[in-house]
Amino acid sequence: MALSRLEKAQAWLFRAVTSFFFMIFQLLSSPAASARKLPPVSNPLLLQSATQLAKKIRRKEVSSVEVVQAYIDRIQEVNPFVNAVVKDRFAAALQEAAQVDKLIEEETGGEDVLEDRLPLLGVPLSVKESYSLQGMPLSTGLVSRRGVVASVDAPPVALLKRAGAVPLGVTNTSELCMWLESHNHLYGMTCNPYDLERIAGGSSGGEGSILGAAGAVIGVGSDIGGSIRIPCFFNGVFGHKTTPGVVSCENQYPPTSGTQHEYLSSGPMCRYAEDLLPLLKIMAGPKAYKLSLNADVDLKKLRFFSIPHDGGSLYTYPVSKELLDAQEKVVKRLEADLGVKVQEVCFPELRYGFQIWDTYMGLPDEEGKPPLAFAELMGEPGRPAWAFWELLKRMVGKSEHTMPAIFLALFEKTHLSKPSPFIIQQKEALQKKMEELLGTDGVLLYPPHPRVAPKHHHPLFRPFDFTYTGILNILGLPVTQCPLGLGEEGLPLGVQVVAGKLQDHLTLAVALYLEKTFGGWRDPGAK
Repeated sequence: MALSRLEKAQAWLFRAVTSFFFMIFQLLSSPAASARKLPPVSNPLLLQSATQLAKKIRRKEVSSVEVVQAYIDRIQEVNPFVNAVVKDRFAAALQEAAQVDKLIEEETGGEDVLEDRLPLLGVPLSVKESYSLQGMPLSTGLVSRRGVVASVDAPPVALLKRAGAVPLGVTNTSELCMWLESHNHLYGMTCNPYDLERIAGGSSGGEGSILGAAGAVIGVGSDIGGSIRIPCFFNGVFGHKTTPGVVSCENQYPPTSGTQHEYLSSGPMCRYAEDLLPLLKIMAGPKAYKLSLNADVDLKKLRFFSIPHDGGSLYTYPVSKELLDAQEKVVKRLEADLGVKVQEVCFPELRYGFQIWDTYMGLPDEEGKPPLAFAELMGEPGRPAWAFWELLKRMVGKSEHTMPAIFLALFEKTHLSKPSPFIIQQKEALQKKMEELLGTDGVLLYPPHPRVAPKHHHPLFRPFDFTYTGILNILGLPVTQCPLGLGEEGLPLGVQVVAGKLQDHLTLAVALYLEKTFGGWRDPGAK
């Protein structure tokens, strides 16, 4: 369905206005600093999956202390470049690693007993700062929450610790986890390990960055609009947005309200695809059975589909040729290697992806109570922030809030009191089409973003490009973000792999295939 003349005019006006302000921004910006590059990985322990490390630790081929120390050394080496880890617990982690090694020495039941009871025993873990990790800060970059310390572990973190994982620290987010650049006035800006002048994504950008920099092997993130998948894409690692309602989202900040719990997912982030399934199995706890994670997947028996772009939204920019070509390469390899036919499909409702996401994020709960206003969260623990006043303060460098947070609070004021019936209709039509297409054996390829990781602050002028990930939150579908090597500028390429509800095991199986075919994560410090 082609855009109408009015829609074309609106799209042209929107892009003309944002391009004008972007030109002014570039004129006022300071010249770029000389290019710096991360040091390459030198310790071979950093080049093994969590699954492999756990096995070596159980077999006493390497100690947990050695592995934990290797990751501490790497974080200390790269964090001055990327600013991903905002608070560490290195001393406690080394003590816990020593206890792991003692436990293994005293274990009489053998390796199999340890693997069954403690599958991640001794393996280092990084945690997004918006998750409660006992004894660690829980601010999500809000200056007024400086000093707030978690008193408990969020359920997925507790389950990972119970499986033997050793947390090393917490990582940076965007302010209140509602922007695609991890930058706030409490911890500063997180950088992309492949190009320090580029963003790491958000809101799980600290996780994505430290994983991409080989300062972590596994981590946890949350995703309500792409907050796992965008950082994983920009930083060249794997991430999984779980079917909602399976992995607990309790004890995270900020809390959900309205119907937002239906769209928020917690999930694993990691450098190696083989770690996705065991991590998810642990994080899902008693609900893991819903995902059929033990089922064998024959890729040759799956039905594959590809959607190369959203059909021409008013708000999102076109997908770059580089990413279109990368997705087409996946299509050709699937057809050549598996003997399947990848069908290209088009859903015109995707053009309204941003409006759908924005509308559903604002719906009231079952009791008719609307979601908590973003300005209220910004003002926590006091009165709601006055967005116009914060904007004036920001212009003279006096506001504690970032420009994206202020803009979001201002944007909320433009919302209509009632949702558009047309947008509700578009979402319901898209939901029905997508569920009929995928069923229980369908897999869809979809771009994660219109372009590779942009430079710092540039998303301010293309704020709706997250729609490529956000629409899948509203549809409630499981998605695995997979790296596809590096592009022309040495930045990660990638693709979203989507399946029907509760069919997470299908996308995880495809992730293993794509890692083997396209090489997976690449060392950003390699020459």
